[in-house]
Amino acid sequence: ALVAAATAAGRPDPVTTILTGPDAATTAVEAAGLGPDDTVVNGITGSVGLLPTLAALRSGARLALANKESLVVGGALVRQSLTRPGQVVPVDSEHSAIAQALASGRHEKGLTSAVISERSEVRRLVLTASGGPFRGRSCAELTGISAAAALNHPTWDMGPVVTINSSTLINKGLELIEAHLLFDVPPEQIDVVVHPQSVIHSMVEFTDGATIAQASPPDMRLPIALGLTWPRRPDLSGLVAPNDWREPISWTFEPLDSEAFPAVDLARSAVAASPTHPAVLNAANEQAVAAFLGGGIEWLDIVEIDATVLGEHEGLASPSLDDVLAVETWARTRADELIAARNGGIHS
Repeated sequence: ALVAAATAAGRPDPVTTILTGPDAATTAVEAAGLGPDDTVVNGITGSVGLLPTLAALRSGARLALANKESLVVGGALVRQSLTRPGQVVPVDSEHSAIAQALASGRHEKGLTSAVISERSEVRRLVLTASGGPFRGRSCAELTGISAAAALNHPTWDMGPVVTINSSTLINKGLELIEAHLLFDVPPEQIDVVVHPQSVIHSMVEFTDGATIAQASPPDMRLPIALGLTWPRRPDLSGLVAPNDWREPISWTFEPLDSEAFPAVDLARSAVAASPTHPAVLNAANEQAVAAFLGGGIEWLDIVEIDATVLGEHEGLASPSLDDVLAVETWARTRADELIAARNGGIHS
């Protein structure tokens, strides 16, 4: 795809070396001789992105992070690998929105200022959620859901894993954990609200009662481009149409139905339990989502399996990288056992 794009643009072939295998991204980062003037984009899906994230941070390069699992799984390990303030620029639309709102709420500009650490002025963060394709359904109406229905997201065009996670709202739970770790705000000061239009990407409420929100069309090219050019804003004229303020428009906000969609509460419990519980939640969920997409379990089984594996984990207070990887392996194995039990003893 990269070669085709370069050819279409009349540019020389940019690909000189292709690395493959599970360690390819980490090897590429370590071999690139990166420094503070370089930017690494981690757009890998899943916890396999943790090691490349750690390698990028150790190199001193700025990290445009779309791989939320790095923070969810690595937690303190990722934060300890930072070599300077503002080294991580969030690419998830919600966290990009929070970073922009935090910067707008202070005189200093950019993530290199004390904007993130100045928590005394922040009352709470508000993550917005589209609600997914099943918004408004009761628990009784969430049975027999097909993969095709779960993959039919109403506002965002995303990969299959993230789209399924959005349908269960586990994605919003992982984003809550990510926001807690990125911005050093306690989970109890992070709320989730359903905003079906997906135009307000998140908000920051300050102690004086003011709320700063970031609004833009639901197009991931915007936060990706900003992650590449931060703190400068890229010129996307002609590529992404801005909001049209000349036409009547309504934005709605609804409370999250935690009974029908318990995934966010599950994520909160994981953060409260131990530093390794979020890694267990993510690993179990990755296995369950893969099984659902493969036809091995029901949609409702996904979060139930996540909760069961999470409840069986005892937790570690100060995990090393090896500890985290071992915990992940255990969680995947246990999730696979539960999947097989629901699938007549056969793991799809």
